This record gives sequence, structure tokens and C-alpha cells, in this order.
Amino acid sequence: MEIQRLTAADRDPARRMFDLFAQVFEVENQPLGDAYLDRLLGREDFWALAALEGDEVVGGLTAHVLPMTRAECFEVFLYDLAVREDRQRRGVGTALLRTLREGAAAAGIEVVFVPADVEDAHALDFYRANGGEEADVRIFTWPAPPDGG
Repeated sequence: MEIQRLTAADRDPARRMFDLFAQVFEVENQPLGDAYLDRLLGREDFWALAALEGDEVVGGLTAHVLPMTRAECFEVFLYDLAVREDRQRRGVGTALLRTLREGAAAAGIEVVFVPADVEDAHALDFYRANGGEEADVRIFTWPAPPDGG
């Protein structure tokens, strides 16, 4: 297995990885246009890591580098991490997380953080087993106002 950071040259594996996310998380996935995908994968502050066995995507993660305001530093927000069901509990997720943390450290970024649903025992166990320190935090979301303003 190889972990690869995807770039704009990697549209096909990126699409397969995003489809894998939708499958694992059991959500709808809208196809992304080439221009959008190229812009997304071309951003230095967006990291897409794919776990590949040959050309087959067996896992992946996405993360965003966020500039902080309390100091001149950055943190990495791990947004999605998923492993194909038949490859779970074989070190794929741990390898993805390790690669992200190593990449962050190499970029001088000391903190990687991830929200996890309280009901998602599998995710909580995974992050705990990989040395994650828990914080009691609630995340709030709002839809855009119906009139756009």
C-alpha cells in the first residue's frame, strides 16, 4: 500500500476517493467538475491523501490548513478519513493519519485536529488508539439563509 498526496493531475483517484467517502459515510456524492476539482486539488491549503493498492483506492483523507490569529501559526483540520470496509482494521487509517501528521510536522505545523460525532464509537476508538487527546467541544452548523443574505 502507498499513501499519495493527490494533486490536480490526479483527478481519477480523487474522484474514486470521494466516491469511497460517500460509500463509507452512506451519503450522496455529487460529481465534481474538472475545473472545480483542479482548483481544489491545486490548493496548497487542501490536502487529499489517498491510500492506494496499485490503482485501487482503499482509503483516504482530506484536510485543510487553517491560519490562526492568536499566533503566526497554522493548524490542520482533518475533515474526512475513510477506509474501504474490507480494508478496515489493517492499518490503512493509521497510515493515513501518520502521513498527515508527518506532513504537518514537516510544514512546521504542530496541531492536527478532527471533530468526531459522539455516536461514532468506531471513529472515537480509532482516534483514541492513535494518541488523539479528546476535548469536549460542540460544533454548530447553520444553513445559508433562504434569501442568500
